[in-house]
Amino acid sequence: MAKNTTDNNPKSIKNVEQTLTKTEQFLEQNYRSLIYVLAGIIVIVGLFWLAKIYLNKRSDEAQSQMYQAQKYLETDSLKLALNGDGNYLGFLDIAKDYKFTSAGNLALYSAGICYLHIGQYQDAIDFLTKYSKKDKVIGSLALGATGDAYVELGDMQKGVAKYIEAADLGSNSFNTPVFLMKAGEIYELNKQYTEALKMYERIQNEYPESTEGLQIDKYIARVKLLIK
Repeated sequence: MAKNTTDNNPKSIKNVEQTLTKTEQFLEQNYRSLIYVLAGIIVIVGLFWLAKIYLNKRSDEAQSQMYQAQKYLETDSLKLALNGDGNYLGFLDIAKDYKFTSAGNLALYSAGICYLHIGQYQDAIDFLTKYSKKDKVIGSLALGATGDAYVELGDMQKGVAKYIEAADLGSNSFNTPVFLMKAGEIYELNKQYTEALKMYERIQNEYPESTEGLQIDKYIARVKLLIK
């Protein structure tokens, strides 16, 4: 059995002692700086948790305020949904007063939808664009609604771009075929039949069981005739 001579090697022991001495010297020379750095880390972590607790509390408050606004939206009382009724805040005030909360972010989306239905399309675009699309399903709906607003304003190119973006973000059997169909119809309206065919064939290949997929064959047949 080989004998381990490391522990008994005077040179090794000396090297270890020198390393320890250098470490001790470093700690002594930088003691205050290290304390400040450690204290700074503790403060930053503490502030992070305090901010998280505060924002969660604010988000809960906003959710309770937004309940009534959502009820007004569901019943098409859009101005009350936007501006409130004197007892509960509307989406505009919730988005303004509860920034950086999930409820405040959702209020931006809801305000955009209200403006879209009212016919104030540029306001709809502004609010829907501000909405942070962390939720892919609602984010997809926000992009699609933005596309609707652009189409209503006559900007078909931006409208189609938003529909395709919405389809790609959602990637589900409900949102995606809806927005692919809208994009295809706009392409077809603008006599861009090859591009329309791409949208329709994507529905046929990827979402054949969707509502749009069940009737897509007639759209494909029509644009193929138009291409010829």
